Amino acid sequence: MTFTIEPIKPTAAQSGVDFGAMIHDLDLEKLTDHDFEKLEEAVYTYQVVVIRNQSHVQPKTQYEITKRFEPEVDTYGHGAQHRAKESVIARDLSPLPEVPQVQLLGHGLVKNYQGIEERKLTHPHHRVFHKTVMSKEDEEAGKTRFYRWHMDAALYKLNPPKVTSLFGFKNPEPRRQTVVYDDGTDDTLDVQLGTTAFISGQRAFELLPPDLKDLAFRTQVKYAPHPYLWMSKARSRPTGLGMESEGKELTEEELPPIEEEAIKIYPMLWKNPVTKKIHLQVHPAAVQDLIIDGKPLGDLEKVRELLYKMQRPAINPENVFAHEWKDGDMVIFHNRGVLHSVVGSLKDTDIRIFQQCNMASADPPIPVTEEDFAPYRVAA
Repeated sequence: MTFTIEPIKPTAAQSGVDFGAMIHDLDLEKLTDHDFEKLEEAVYTYQVVVIRNQSHVQPKTQYEITKRFEPEVDTYGHGAQHRAKESVIARDLSPLPEVPQVQLLGHGLVKNYQGIEERKLTHPHHRVFHKTVMSKEDEEAGKTRFYRWHMDAALYKLNPPKVTSLFGFKNPEPRRQTVVYDDGTDDTLDVQLGTTAFISGQRAFELLPPDLKDLAFRTQVKYAPHPYLWMSKARSRPTGLGMESEGKELTEEELPPIEEEAIKIYPMLWKNPVTKKIHLQVHPAAVQDLIIDGKPLGDLEKVRELLYKMQRPAINPENVFAHEWKDGDMVIFHNRGVLHSVVGSLKDTDIRIFQQCNMASADPPIPVTEEDFAPYRVAA
């Protein structure tokens, strides 16, 4: 008997969430070839697939399943870049000793876990990354922020992973928190403590007005060399969607040696390999320039303003799928089709143990062709 896929049923408040699916009757330790084919298609079709009741699944199995999406490669999605101690992601990840392709992340003191005797984990908090921070009173009242909207990708030397698997072994005691956007709007979102928030790149594209769709099709995105070091002294907008422009990015002289051929330039629009739908897929914090009709914009502040204008509607509360984790959830998501964010302010007493796995891809993203874009073409 094969497993069943249940599309997420959005609430009235999630009117823009048209992605996501749940699977309740699959054991990933007993995955057959036929099961994997169906699972792979589901991940690209639904973008985010939650497989419940997987507490028994071993890290080696998580790695092997993730690698089946990328059989030609065996490099962690960030390569070794996340180990540079100044990198903005260095503090959030550490490899498991026995399966180093799987990263341990979470919060609290973890003991005797998968070959790790003891490790103090810290859930990312906006105070270390955002330009402005919430008051202690607001945090104590249960308010929080999106930490950083991103896709999992080195964006230098290595291609973005096609998928990421995220395993929730242990979650903190459930509490509700309210995400506040703090960007001049009154936008808020009720979430579970420690949720992972997702937005659809397909929805982000579809929300664009015709002129911005056309602009997106004509635009390439140039990512900074060593992007997570480059941005390490800069600070984020309060929504976690891209950076404030204060001139704090590291200069070429402050970065490690730069290999020009390792700098990544991708189209702004990527094509889903299964549905053939168009996704607006940009990691806003890591962008150094936009190349429009072959010409670099050349002004980082303008680049960020344009990206924010294009991407901000996609993170409106009605468009966010904030997954309510249960212990044993394995989430596999189409990393080239969604953006996601850590969310939540955890206390010292909260324990959260998660495992993440992804592989840098052998293939670049699939570009959108003239034929693909023809239905959206603005009449001259």
